[in-house]
Amino acid sequence: MDLDVFVTAHRAEWQRLDRLLRRGTRLDGAQADELVSLYQRTAAHLSLIQSATPDPLLVSRLTRLVSGARATVTGVRRSTWRDVARFLTEGFPAAVYRARRWWIPTALLSVLLTCVMGWWIGHHPDVQAAIGAPTELRQMTRPGGEYETYYSSHPEASFAAQVWTNNAEAAGLCLVLGAFLCLPVLWVLFTNVLNLAVGVGLMASAGRLDTFLGLVLPHGLLELTAVFVAAGTGLRLGWTVIDPGPLPRRTAMAEQGRAALGVAVGLALVLCVSGAIEGFVTPSGLPTWARVSIGVLAELAFLTYVYVLGGRAARAGGTGDVEADARSAALPVAT
Repeated sequence: MDLDVFVTAHRAEWQRLDRLLRRGTRLDGAQADELVSLYQRTAAHLSLIQSATPDPLLVSRLTRLVSGARATVTGVRRSTWRDVARFLTEGFPAAVYRARRWWIPTALLSVLLTCVMGWWIGHHPDVQAAIGAPTELRQMTRPGGEYETYYSSHPEASFAAQVWTNNAEAAGLCLVLGAFLCLPVLWVLFTNVLNLAVGVGLMASAGRLDTFLGLVLPHGLLELTAVFVAAGTGLRLGWTVIDPGPLPRRTAMAEQGRAALGVAVGLALVLCVSGAIEGFVTPSGLPTWARVSIGVLAELAFLTYVYVLGGRAARAGGTGDVEADARSAALPVAT
């Protein structure tokens, strides 16, 4: 193909398309029809040039024209505060609610395993000796020891930010690694359970379990719930790889993956709240009952949010996926 001849033959069409795109007023019916026709022809020209004689400058120019025309023809969807409100009141809670059959058993089994492992550590001195030397364990569990001073060892704001970052990373790992057939998620869960069980067992053996729970419960209820939700969502995503159901595996994975991404964003906000509680409430001088009450209220508020707003959105057909006009087109399949 002679590129110079081709450009000469079609330059007027490209210039006309460019003028239509640059108009500051709305197009009338005839102009809109003309724009669609020029868009289709220019897209064909671009494809032909790319396959025959890909001149970089010309390809760049036509790509810009085709992209601008496509945006004008199909419309560009812009996120608004209404989208944010819809995500917080429908999308996120619906995704968490729909995944409840995964994260609630995950939470119950994790708590049970923590209790069993904590009891085992607390009643077996040989296991405690494997964790650390007696002087180190006393330093950790004594009044004013490391378990207590941990929450007041840094300024509140920086400590809250650090806690939020660490917890968001753990939740993100559960969600991202879920696609790898669930196994990495189970490892992340076990690591968290083990760390908590060690604290429970060591403080129980020192007769200070009430102090430990008074430090952990204010922020830990909401924090652990967020981790369990992330783990349950990750496990659900991993199971979709094994059993996609009636949908093609790629379609099912895309749907669950988009919902999991929304859950990750929502959990970042939830963990921000738990991080603030851990940074400002847990080390405060409030009585233990007051600190624990704040944690219980935060947990009840989140569960109410999920079951009321999420349940309502799920019953209305919400899945936590993006809006239909933002998804890729799916081909019909026989079921």
